Amino acid sequence: MPAYWLVKSEPDAFSWDQQVANGVEPWTGVRNYMARNNLRAMKKGDLAFFYHSNVGKEIVGVVRVARTAYPDPTAESGDWSCVDMQAVGPMPKPVSLAAIKATPELADIALIRQSRLSVMPIEPAQWRIICKMGGWKG
Repeated sequence: MPAYWLVKSEPDAFSWDQQVANGVEPWTGVRNYMARNNLRAMKKGDLAFFYHSNVGKEIVGVVRVARTAYPDPTAESGDWSCVDMQAVGPMPKPVSLAAIKATPELADIALIRQSRLSVMPIEPAQWRIICKMGGWKG
């Protein structure tokens, strides 16, 4: 059974549309140790929500881990990792941060508790709630 994650990207740096256009894309540039460790914990086939941070602040799609962690080629120094992500599909109805915050069952989600973290685990129950909110049937 796959694990579930949420990955954040600023749409003016790398957007959902770019992910879709590229198909499979290395998820590079993570420079936080907890987020890096989350990348390293991902397994091929795991699913993640694609979240637009700063601009939009909403879940706009779903991606799948296509390749597990390997050294991040964009790192000039340090022990950093990336994974390859593959677009699965758009969220039929984007799920906003405001809607997540307004849902009591999601009060413990890392997106709220650790708002600066760019790669975070999502509990299966949280995944199901957000999928329902966004109309995701995949």
